[in-house]
Amino acid sequence: MLIRNAEINFSSLVDIRIIDGMVVEIGSHLTAAAGATIIEADGKALLPGLHDHHLHFMAYAAALDSLLCGAPQINTATELVQALRQKAQLIASKNAGAQKNAGTPKKTESWLRGFGYHEAVAGDIDRHWLDNIAPQLPVRIQHRSGRLWILNSRALQLLGDLTAAPLERRDGNFTGRLYDADIWLRERIGKQLPDVRYASAQLASFGVTSFTDTSPSNDSATLALFAQLQRRGEILQDVLMMGDASLSAVSAQPHISAGATKIHLHDNELPDFDAMSAAISLSHVQNRPVAIHCVSLVDLTFALAVLEAVGTMIGDRIEHAAITPPEIMQRIAQLNLSVVTQPNFIAERGDSYLRDVDGADRPWLYRLQGFVEAGVALAAGTDAPFGAADPWAAMQAATLRTTRSGAVIGALEALTPEAALELFLGDPRLPGHGKNRIEIGSRSDFCLLDKSWRQARQNLAAVRVQKTIRCGQLIFPAPHA
Repeated sequence: MLIRNAEINFSSLVDIRIIDGMVVEIGSHLTAAAGATIIEADGKALLPGLHDHHLHFMAYAAALDSLLCGAPQINTATELVQALRQKAQLIASKNAGAQKNAGTPKKTESWLRGFGYHEAVAGDIDRHWLDNIAPQLPVRIQHRSGRLWILNSRALQLLGDLTAAPLERRDGNFTGRLYDADIWLRERIGKQLPDVRYASAQLASFGVTSFTDTSPSNDSATLALFAQLQRRGEILQDVLMMGDASLSAVSAQPHISAGATKIHLHDNELPDFDAMSAAISLSHVQNRPVAIHCVSLVDLTFALAVLEAVGTMIGDRIEHAAITPPEIMQRIAQLNLSVVTQPNFIAERGDSYLRDVDGADRPWLYRLQGFVEAGVALAAGTDAPFGAADPWAAMQAATLRTTRSGAVIGALEALTPEAALELFLGDPRLPGHGKNRIEIGSRSDFCLLDKSWRQARQNLAAVRVQKTIRCGQLIFPAPHA
């Protein structure tokens, strides 16, 4: 492959020769080898391929075929009711058509799956609320936190015997609210593998050539499934997979490997201190860092106390660090931890934060520049599907710090466009380290923008990726497109 007249490293206009997935020559007026693919960059910016350091790929793939039940599209109960009814009508028609064409008395029934719900839309909805909208169709809606599913009565009927179900009860009756029980729910409804091809193609269209899947339920079987999907060409990106202890025994493969042990904290039910200490120590003995989910100050304070007691290793990281006051920042720096945060949440959820977060904590929400100044290695992920998957929108959010209504949260935390870009670069195993440059000997994971960097930096959210290359192969647009 030969890329002509590309702007690299924010300035130089060069030609780049790629052989066997590696950059072997950078210069001017390079001659293409016989049969080589030629890409004309026309002076536009060629950047390293982006790495999303925190997302949930299977949930993202499922969400693309689901209904968004929260901001930014859905903001009121009226809007939610209308969207659910429209989706229910479409699914009911699909179910009827499937049953008619099946040629068998067995009933075919699809579920209405929603995601991204928050109480700010319609309060603490339950199965009765959903029954008023779609009583005949099984409905399950996931809360924005990822911890809660709300199911209607038809959905509960399909789950079978609920005697020992981990469902919330009030006055002895099921509310349809199911907390922290994804595995239980999956076992009851059957594993429904989403079509991952569209999700992977969407990421490729953003210039994403690799990602870290941070789902805590990931295990060795999940990694094997991802590897199979990669071999079939359905997942186009390289994958670093966090998950449980079973991943410690998995050998790295060419395009997928095990990452940190994921520990998901909930401030209302923190684990036993000694048990968490033992889990972290065991992970370290197995040469696996830990990644600790901390979306509250309680979570973060507890996590740091445990890490201070057992010690840290290179690669240990805090996910989200949603509220980080100065004294906590100092402790993170002293422990030499990396932080992987979500600048897009200020844009996507900022107005809710202004309503719901204590005023004393607002200056410390999803900090950026503060981490940089404290010497903390900082990277970012979108947290898709719990956040929008577009990293360019997240970068723009990092430079502006504005909510959808135009309010500013933590203006001093804003980054330059170049620093915002670096959040989605670097070593996947060491977030915030190893800033990428295009040079001889580097792997050819690239994204070609639709403009020069000087133009792109004016509004990162307006950036469009023209081509995405992974390991010397074009993955966007699809070669056959």
